[in-house]
Amino acid sequence: MPFTATDPIKIIIAILLPPLGVFFEVGLKWQFWINIILTLLGYIPGIIHALYIIFKR
Repeated sequence: MPFTATDPIKIIIAILLPPLGVFFEVGLKWQFWINIILTLLGYIPGIIHALYIIFKR
């Protein structure tokens, strides 16, 4: 999928609040819940997962 105008905003949000960035990208699907767990276990894994989800789509 091509890079859209909202992607930079999603990336900034994903760095500040990783679950919110994933929520904006996929909604309340299983990726969102995985990201919450990763963020609670460690902030950096949550950021990496959020950026992966955003760049994958």
